[in-house]
Amino acid sequence: MSITAALQWRYAAKRMNGTKIPESKMDVILDAIALAPSSFGLQPYSVLIVENKELLEKIKPIAYSQPQITEASALVVFAAWDKLTKERISIYVNQIAQERGIALETLAPVREQLESQLANSDADNFNWHAKQTYIALAIGLVAAAEQKVDSTPMEGFNSLLLDDLLQLQERGLRSTVIMALGYRDVKNDYLVNLKKIRRPKDALFIHL
Repeated sequence: MSITAALQWRYAAKRMNGTKIPESKMDVILDAIALAPSSFGLQPYSVLIVENKELLEKIKPIAYSQPQITEASALVVFAAWDKLTKERISIYVNQIAQERGIALETLAPVREQLESQLANSDADNFNWHAKQTYIALAIGLVAAAEQKVDSTPMEGFNSLLLDDLLQLQERGLRSTVIMALGYRDVKNDYLVNLKKIRRPKDALFIHL
């Protein structure tokens, strides 16, 4: 299936049927998320995969009782770094040196460029990190469609309560967006057979 055919097939499923996603398909989706581009390649976030049914039941009211939360096979929580630190920068720079087999000293310009971001406020850096999670989310949505797995991107949740439930503060993280993964409930989802609506291309795209 071409990427455009996959995106024509997908939609934001409002109801899911609880069917378990095969491990092989989940692996493809998570591998794609891991390969998502990010600023500096830093990946300033973590991705939590929630499959425990009891935990999903606790998340549901935090997400305003949206049924996909408990009907999904898995809930993917994108959580951005709460702040940028020298330690986090060092871990990344050291990884580059190790995996590429180069001297750490040669990466001084990279370290300096990253550390220049420390002059920004924690709030500004968190906003920067949060934007990166949406790139990873988009890649996950496309990968899921390619695997014929339904997905629903969701901002409708209380991030403070979710952070507390998942103890994200202890990890230096804050939730930004979540994605339900599963299979559409064709009998109960009113969107299943509705035409996909998008703005006309001549209105959407501006060629200069």
